[in-house]
Amino acid sequence: MQIDVTRDVFRLAQVFTISRGSRTEAKVLTVRVTDGGVTGWGECVPYARYDETLESVTAQIEGLSGDLTRAALYDLLPAGAARNALDCALWDLEAKRTGRRVWELAGLPAPVPEITAYTLSLDTPEAMQAQAAKHAHRPLLKIKLGTPDDMPRLEAVRRGAPQAKIIVDANEGWSAAVYADLAPHLVRLGVALVEQPLPAGEDEALIGMARPVPVCADESCHDRASLPKLKGKYDVVNIKLDKTGGLTEALALREAARAQGYGIMVGCMIGSSLAMAPAVLVAQGAMVTDLDGPLLLAEDREDALIFDAAGVHPPRPELWG
Repeated sequence: MQIDVTRDVFRLAQVFTISRGSRTEAKVLTVRVTDGGVTGWGECVPYARYDETLESVTAQIEGLSGDLTRAALYDLLPAGAARNALDCALWDLEAKRTGRRVWELAGLPAPVPEITAYTLSLDTPEAMQAQAAKHAHRPLLKIKLGTPDDMPRLEAVRRGAPQAKIIVDANEGWSAAVYADLAPHLVRLGVALVEQPLPAGEDEALIGMARPVPVCADESCHDRASLPKLKGKYDVVNIKLDKTGGLTEALALREAARAQGYGIMVGCMIGSSLAMAPAVLVAQGAMVTDLDGPLLLAEDREDALIFDAAGVHPPRPELWG
């Protein structure tokens, strides 16, 4: 079994800003696993918030040897980007070997398109209103917030897209006091979900706090081991494959979270269609699907995912799975 890691850069369609900073390109790692003349592939996005870099994740992957299995990965690597790319590549490898789609191998129903959020970058209220107006035809908009001056931005987006469903991502940028002050306004403006309002290390403040809008755990939820710490704080969990460490754990987390009464959101880092492809399987029937990474790019993989009025479509076998 041969493992190859390459770095790929995809230009963004425009500057993308969140409360932590701005970027103009998506830097990803592409992992190919070849065995018996068959190659499966996967993509991951190392994330500085979780102390990952392109170099550190590459080293994790290149430090492995021998024949790998998805089950063995869970003893070899922690949840994170490295395990994600390898896990997804091994799923793709098995699908190509057997001539069956990944959802068949996993015992899942055939996937269907899912409506996905489209993310508006953090900017001035005027610029965000213009963004919202440009994308007002989309049924679901996600707003990046997380600053002390978010109300004018939220009001501006609602003016720009009066009919769209809106979800808000604070990216850990609010304090408990700021969130408590904003919560009634979120209701007034028809916000359907607020994602990670407080820093993950300070979210105990959510216990006992009124949650008139469902609150989703993102940075506070990585894999099944995260669930016990979410009780009483969150209503929804955001499943991202780069956090769970692959499709295998993402599917397991989805089932465990549902069993404990959580709503499901399926999200992404900014990556190509290859990164989104396995997440489409996890997103089936989710409360919120947020797999718009390719829509934010100026360029994508060949055989890219199809996005249309029905949503993001399952991958074709030429891409993955």
